[in-house]
Amino acid sequence: MSVIVWFRQDLRIWDNPALSHAVLSNQPILPIYIVEDDNTKNPWPIGGAQKWWLHHSLISLKKALSEKGLNLIICKGNPLELIPDIIKKTKSTALYYNRCYEPFLLQQESKLQDNLSKLNTEIKIQHFKANLLLEPWEIKNNQASYFKVYTPFWRRVYQHLISHPPTVLKKLPKHIPGLALEHPCVRQIADLDLLPTQPDWATSFGTVWTPGEAGAHARLKSFLEHGLSHYAGGRDIPSKAYTSGLSPHLHFGEISPGMIWEKLITNKNTKNAEKFLSELVWREFAYSLLYHYQDLPTQNFKSAFDNFIWQPDAQNLKAWQQGLTGYPIVDAGMRQLWQTGIMHNRVRMIAASFLIKHLLIDWREGEKWFWDTLVDADLANNAASWQWVAGSGADAAPYFRIFNPILQGEKFDPEGEYIKTWIPELAKLPPKYIHHPWDAPDLELAKAKVQLGKNYPQPIIDHNFARKRALDAYAKTKKIR
Repeated sequence: MSVIVWFRQDLRIWDNPALSHAVLSNQPILPIYIVEDDNTKNPWPIGGAQKWWLHHSLISLKKALSEKGLNLIICKGNPLELIPDIIKKTKSTALYYNRCYEPFLLQQESKLQDNLSKLNTEIKIQHFKANLLLEPWEIKNNQASYFKVYTPFWRRVYQHLISHPPTVLKKLPKHIPGLALEHPCVRQIADLDLLPTQPDWATSFGTVWTPGEAGAHARLKSFLEHGLSHYAGGRDIPSKAYTSGLSPHLHFGEISPGMIWEKLITNKNTKNAEKFLSELVWREFAYSLLYHYQDLPTQNFKSAFDNFIWQPDAQNLKAWQQGLTGYPIVDAGMRQLWQTGIMHNRVRMIAASFLIKHLLIDWREGEKWFWDTLVDADLANNAASWQWVAGSGADAAPYFRIFNPILQGEKFDPEGEYIKTWIPELAKLPPKYIHHPWDAPDLELAKAKVQLGKNYPQPIIDHNFARKRALDAYAKTKKIR
């Protein structure tokens, strides 16, 4: 007799309800993680940057479980086929897992339960909330529907959690009885082909990130000690380390949002703590939108935007992807993304706005690129944020809000520190010109060894022209207001 714990987006042992409840069964536990193969037909398979993260996170989880006496079994295949087969082979009596909320994964859970109901043996299925502070269906507006505007959503969630704080599970026995498994699906982590081959574009990821539960807690500790006191005013400064860096850890479930909430809500730095918690709750808002509008990653939330006429341009899209637009703040962000798997949030908005409103390229192209290159790529956040910038989403930025990349750079990176870090070819330009090098006198360009059009590109589009074109395009879209 044994029970199975199916790990998914919860690669941790602390505050893991599925694992904790399995321990209470007093039966040997078989922990499994299934890397999906192509047969699952997931419309959003894991992107390249997240594969790198998953490789290292699985190593971390396997080590943490082994210290408790458990052996993490890693399989490759389709969970709908493998889990029933493993249950039959092991004669397991229960399956424990934590819920996911992406549309495909919700369907997968439902189909799995149907498949298990067809087994000749009785199997107890228990699933839990572990990756959100509140279920997407729990928070309703005064019309008993889901919120489509963030601020009242935040207020309602905050009030609810103040009176009903999340339960954080902190105890596990020192030793947990485990179970071995021999099955054709079993793989070694090194054989899962999660790491990039030549060229290894992820070489610098390891200098920035420590995937896994221990890395998540170290990141939270560092943020509480060094970043939080500057957070409210400094979170928009891309050259400063005032953001938490917790988003990839949250996505992979290496730390629970409840544990983060507990640490922050008791923090004496009230203004900064509440600002950070509001960002944590934005994640909840994005999941609520995705749960209630499952086409969020592919369809405009506001249908009026279906009439918008995009201007697809493969050359401009590639220039944006490679950080070669000629606008330094945009290019710095795109290069940071490629080299580290992350981009500062303020710069994400600037870069996204540039793609959508300067280049008139469909927001879904940016969403796909971020999905493959971000280590914190999260279907709900990614879709909600891109639609927010486009103006097509819930509580979105107004369509006429078009970031000026020059002014944005001067405001949030006045000395050009962020630019110099990611665009070394501009590092010797004085701050006066670093955000618009095309205006620098020839003598300044020569002193800084900048050759526009050679070692750094001229702008691929004029800002004033792009702004007018975007406003005209939005104005032509019927019922846009």
